[in-house]
Amino acid sequence: MYQMKNYIAIFVFAFLAFTLNAQIDRSKQPQPGPAPKINLSEPNTFELSNGLKVMVVENNKLPRVRIQLDIDNPPVLEGEKAGVSSLMASMLGNGSTTVPKDEFNEEVDFLGATIAFGAKSAFASSLSKYFPRILELMADAAINPNFTEEEFEKEKAKLITGLKTQEKDVSAIARRVQLALGYGKNNPDGEFITEETVNNVALADVQQYYRKNFVPANAYLIVVGDVTFDTVKELVTNAFTPWTRAVPPTLTYGKPVDAQYTQINFVDAANAVQSEVSVQNLIELQMKDEDYLPALIANQILGGGGEGRLFLNLREDKGYTYGSYSNIRNDKYGPTRFNAFAQVRNQVTDSSVVQILSEIDRIRKEPVSQKELANTKAKYAGRFVMALENPETVAQYALNIEKEDLPKDFYKTYLERIDAITTDQVQKAAQKYFSTNNARIVVVGKGSEVLENLEKVQFNNKKVPVLFYDKYATKTSKPDYNAVIPEGIDATAVLEKYIQVIGGREKLEAITSFSMIAEATLQGQTLELVMKKSDNNKFLQDVKMMGNSMQKQVIDGNKGYSMAMGQRKELTPEEIEKMKAEATTFPEINYLIAGDVSLEGVEPVGAKKAYKIKISDNKTAYYDVETGLKVKEVSVQEAQGQVVEASVEFADYKEVSGIQFPFRLMQSAGPMNFEFMVKEIKINEGVSAADFE
Repeated sequence: MYQMKNYIAIFVFAFLAFTLNAQIDRSKQPQPGPAPKINLSEPNTFELSNGLKVMVVENNKLPRVRIQLDIDNPPVLEGEKAGVSSLMASMLGNGSTTVPKDEFNEEVDFLGATIAFGAKSAFASSLSKYFPRILELMADAAINPNFTEEEFEKEKAKLITGLKTQEKDVSAIARRVQLALGYGKNNPDGEFITEETVNNVALADVQQYYRKNFVPANAYLIVVGDVTFDTVKELVTNAFTPWTRAVPPTLTYGKPVDAQYTQINFVDAANAVQSEVSVQNLIELQMKDEDYLPALIANQILGGGGEGRLFLNLREDKGYTYGSYSNIRNDKYGPTRFNAFAQVRNQVTDSSVVQILSEIDRIRKEPVSQKELANTKAKYAGRFVMALENPETVAQYALNIEKEDLPKDFYKTYLERIDAITTDQVQKAAQKYFSTNNARIVVVGKGSEVLENLEKVQFNNKKVPVLFYDKYATKTSKPDYNAVIPEGIDATAVLEKYIQVIGGREKLEAITSFSMIAEATLQGQTLELVMKKSDNNKFLQDVKMMGNSMQKQVIDGNKGYSMAMGQRKELTPEEIEKMKAEATTFPEINYLIAGDVSLEGVEPVGAKKAYKIKISDNKTAYYDVETGLKVKEVSVQEAQGQVVEASVEFADYKEVSGIQFPFRLMQSAGPMNFEFMVKEIKINEGVSAADFE
């Protein structure tokens, strides 16, 4: 009987399935169902008498708590003291007037917690059982900062060192110039920090900036995790009520304006192995605007990721770059930027500019496809739903509603509004926020290789003019790459002059060994560079931090090894042959003997002109036209599919044993920059066979 019932059930289900299948018209795409309703809980809130607004999201899944302080002040122009807010941020959290720095940090570490500060923010996280103490420490550091002269000088030195490491960083130069030209240098979003402005800042300026701007009037404190509202209210009230009530100053600035016409703003970076290209224009967009979501969708389709049109065009189709993207921003305080960007090979810089402009123009003139729109909507919906699983999302959404003056149901109706966006709305948003009529195209690259073709760029049958700027966004003249090589000057003459001015061939050939010690600063730590060379192709280079070798290379005649972070690797015969060139104290003598180098021209190095000598396909050296001294070496290597350029600039030549040596070495490799100051040079002493073992 039981078996018969099973057969009957199977038959009924099969019949129903067949009937339902017969009723479905599979020639038509099924209609999407209605967007799901979002039941988004709201955090519990309260406000202190000093204006601090507090949001609490209880979540007991894990015994952890996160605390976020957000100060929603308008931007501040720091002007000739740009860097004061960065210095203040770096000093906040270094203990307080009641808890010394070392004790403060030791206690935070002991509790397995984290406390960090920004110029307008603070963050802390800990196990819930330590929440009361961590909240207390965070409040103490915020309200009673430990602003001492000693800490100020330390942070100032760190900031200046960081600025120096960025001097030749092409990406850092590009970001600075993009913002400065986009907003103007006299705008909070366009100004930048320099060593000069940092040196203008005194401790009193930091203290004054803190009193005026790090205040609770526009501040929000968000607590998320394994807590109860009543406990948080009691603890926060006790900890933060002493925070002095104050209203930050209301400042006004001239409104930045777009370029009057589409133009290329070019910055020459002689050490660039690829060009930084950004096509940008100013926009006014706030989260509360009706077309905010269509603008996000338009940007996602254009350049929001690997499926964006820019990526598919410049990488997948053309192979110009590893990736091309676009960003659209919102700001309630004033104009902000839209930009489309890529890092591209020198040879295709001009073509990349045209292709980025073409994609921006296309999304403005032609409706996006239904497939692109549907896929992008699905992505946004998926991200939104996934984010709801995070309890911090509830707090962030509530904070956005407060800060951005959004409707209370902004997130509850989010999916409905995304689902309702049409291709027409996307096109109108693109037309409003993306521009090719007054686009500012900022290109930072190696002018000697890219400028000739860049000046020929045409778009929509119009030539795009090129204007020239320096690395600090100051208008300048066109670089001169066609300096005439004087008659009778060739590679041999350049090298012979160099050898003569540093001491003469006889003195150089009398050197049997050489040792050097130099130091640089990295994030407050001292790097030590030890270099030793001896005859018979013996070479040692050791970079140390706190006495430990970070990177070491050694060759002893025909064998050798390299070591990085304690891992030793024996060198191959090919690697040893390449390193032997570095084992010579003055390789210029070998260049003369071999006779296979060539004079490529005259190029600027800094503010001076230098002869460019091609040593090999991967190495170039530069010698000052006036003094004859070597001022720069550049080597190019391929690492993990990318071309990496490393350069060393030489300055501050001083005499040692009758020979001139550079005592300042500025090394650059990719985004890393170091300035080594030579502490000691020894000739024919201080080197033994044991150094090369």
